[in-house]
Amino acid sequence: MKRLHIHMSVDSIEESIGFYSTQFGAEPTKVKKDYAQWLIDDLSLNFAISTRGEEKGINHLGVQYESDEALDLAQTAFENKGIKGKEDKGAVCCYKESNKYWVEDPTGMVWENYHSMGDVEVYGVDAEDTEDGCCVPTFAKFSETPSCIPTKDGSSCC
Repeated sequence: MKRLHIHMSVDSIEESIGFYSTQFGAEPTKVKKDYAQWLIDDLSLNFAISTRGEEKGINHLGVQYESDEALDLAQTAFENKGIKGKEDKGAVCCYKESNKYWVEDPTGMVWENYHSMGDVEVYGVDAEDTEDGCCVPTFAKFSETPSCIPTKDGSSCC
């Protein structure tokens, strides 16, 4: 078995363990005073790249769920832990129609939790979309209203 490895530097081990234990639905397999690790066997990989977005590098991370019911359970788990997110039902983005629940980890990394209903023929909201037609929300710490990373033309999709 091969396993994708992602290592992120964080501000707080304790806060991040709480967030990621909720994100992955599992406690860490290893915890040290400055380190935690999760070995998640039931999480297969959906890796995507695009030429969209202003910044190069990691755009966002995410967990794709097999059903809306599983996504709803994840959203409830986040909300029960006091982690507020942005619900995005029927989003058309990345050539898919999906229901999404965006959250931010304690360090500010945006995570997309989603269930895709089907393929669409456009990247974003309409067929005229030649720039970024969808965006990743940004969250102001402790804010109840997420904002969006603007598209190249300065507009925003959220």
